[in-house]
Amino acid sequence: MSNERLKAVWYWIVKWICRAFGILFFRFRAYGSQNVPDKGAFILASNHQSYLDPIFCSLALKRRLHFVARDSLFRNWFFAGLIYSLSAIPVKPGKPDVSSMKRIIATLKEGRGVCLFPEATRTSDGKIRPFKPGFGLLCRRAEATVVPVLLDGAFECWPRHKRIFSPGQISICYGKAITPEQVKEMDNRKLAEVVTRRLRRMQKDWRAKHGKKPVRY
Repeated sequence: MSNERLKAVWYWIVKWICRAFGILFFRFRAYGSQNVPDKGAFILASNHQSYLDPIFCSLALKRRLHFVARDSLFRNWFFAGLIYSLSAIPVKPGKPDVSSMKRIIATLKEGRGVCLFPEATRTSDGKIRPFKPGFGLLCRRAEATVVPVLLDGAFECWPRHKRIFSPGQISICYGKAITPEQVKEMDNRKLAEVVTRRLRRMQKDWRAKHGKKPVRY
């Protein structure tokens, strides 16, 4: 069995273990997974609430994901080995990182899916911060579909000031996809603004529908 095949098998084993963990501890629910393309390159552009976010972004999908993670997460040899085995791609936040950009684009051009968090850091108050515009370049170069992804409940379960998570309820909503043709009509800043506004609107509607305290902007 090839190394790539082994990594794929390992990914699905870990995913199903994490799925059981998510349902048991967080009553995990997912909505709108039909908005994720069945084939071709796509980017999941998600808000960032906790360390658990990459796990939850993948659990409802039939397609394998590659994850973008800040390079500081690779300093521990054990954790680095684990996330490398799950196809994580390290990036240097706040700095031009040409080699990582090329690797992400190459992954997308192979028709794969990439999950990233354009806020570049976890929220400190539950609000969705304006997305950094750099991910637009990746979308354009790889002609990738963009799927806005809303995570809700992860901030309450594991806010950044707490050392360990608490059980609760976490939901994920996959929004209407933005096609490569639509991406081409926007510059990087406009795309970031559009996705940020869409996710804030999704957050407002979701929390109102489920009787949760609104997030004020």
